[in-house]
Amino acid sequence: MARLWLVEREYDDRNLISFVYATTDGTQQLRKELSATLLQQRSEPITAAIDADEDDLAPVDPDEQSRYAAEAQSVAESHDPDDPI
Repeated sequence: MARLWLVEREYDDRNLISFVYATTDGTQQLRKELSATLLQQRSEPITAAIDADEDDLAPVDPDEQSRYAAEAQSVAESHDPDDPI
């Protein structure tokens, strides 16, 4: 299992919200997409960090690695993993 931290949140015109979690070195990511409606109905909040199976992770584009690493480290330093964010 790998711990990943929330590094990006995007909204699109299809009423989907994408959450990108990344490792603190910025090399691996996991993207989750949820509808805004489902997100409002969820009993579990979006948290600062998640644990994911390493087989589910995707590589981060090299152009984004330093930004993802900086953001993941910042979130890790300022939040507990279970903090709603």
